[in-house]
Amino acid sequence: MAKNAPCRCIFLFHLLITIMTSIFASQAAADGLPTVGSVERLHPDIDALISPNATIKVLAKGFKWSEGPVWIPDGDGGLPSQSLLFSDIPNNRIHCWNSQSGLSVFLEPAGFTGPASYGKERGSNGLALDTEGRLLCCEHGDRRISVLEKNGGKRTLADAWDGKRFNSPNDLAVHASGAIYFTDPPYGLPDGFDDARREIDFCGVFRVEPNGTVDLLCKTMTRPNGIAFSPDQKKLYVAQSDPDEPILKVFNVGDNGMLDAGKTFFDARNLSAKRKGNPDGLAVDTKGNLFATGPGGVLVIAADGTHLGTILTGQKTANCCFGEDGRSLFMTADMHLCRIRLTTSGW
Repeated sequence: MAKNAPCRCIFLFHLLITIMTSIFASQAAADGLPTVGSVERLHPDIDALISPNATIKVLAKGFKWSEGPVWIPDGDGGLPSQSLLFSDIPNNRIHCWNSQSGLSVFLEPAGFTGPASYGKERGSNGLALDTEGRLLCCEHGDRRISVLEKNGGKRTLADAWDGKRFNSPNDLAVHASGAIYFTDPPYGLPDGFDDARREIDFCGVFRVEPNGTVDLLCKTMTRPNGIAFSPDQKKLYVAQSDPDEPILKVFNVGDNGMLDAGKTFFDARNLSAKRKGNPDGLAVDTKGNLFATGPGGVLVIAADGTHLGTILTGQKTANCCFGEDGRSLFMTADMHLCRIRLTTSGW
């Protein structure tokens, strides 16, 4: 080997780094979006879900607590097409974001319509589309599940079970039958668990049937929060945001739509001891992998419960959803709205 070969190798290595840095800088400059965080890779299988060069983009910021994102593919009846809607709970707003016009306010007030002050988390939380493409809202302050009708105005779908008002509906998932499954912790009440206005003394998982009937499905979880179905809708995942027992549970969904007793799917206690955040919202891709917010950001968990890695947002991260072509994961992370491109897609 020539005497100066090591020098040439070092020179070529630095040249390659310079070129790659220039390429990435050009890409960042092209969309003008800042990046945050990183992807922690704990298992080789994560590379089939998130490309090694994927970055977390900040699309918007300045919110008090962003939550409940839902992608609107085809706007109908007043909904914005090819846009993301998400809640800012303390500000009692639903925001809209799309790649063409950026950020705007879609709906205000969004979760509390009373005349007086009502706690710090009075706005809407989880959002979803029903089987007719209408916007569903979990409303903290008004303590109900509502639907935004295509011909204008909101309508209450459910606000009570067994004659008792809900605590503050938190997140929801829509079954192919049209039934709405949702969680009901008391985070939206001004005094939380100790609020004198509570009429249900447990945190339940409920179902609203298409005919309006409300069924209690589970009352054993201490703080049920995020909720999502498996791709075949035979399993229901529910996150528990209890700092003393931060877990994800999985329930089998019977032919009648009711749930079994469930079991622990993922235990996040070891992670929560090291990083900020508890299990909250979640989304499931077409292969059954979970993207579940929790300690550090968004946990990527295989269908068998293996923790493949974490999308580290650098913020307490409340919720996530798939959007655009199905390969974008939108994340509501404290005051930020973020997005990461995936190599898997949402169902």
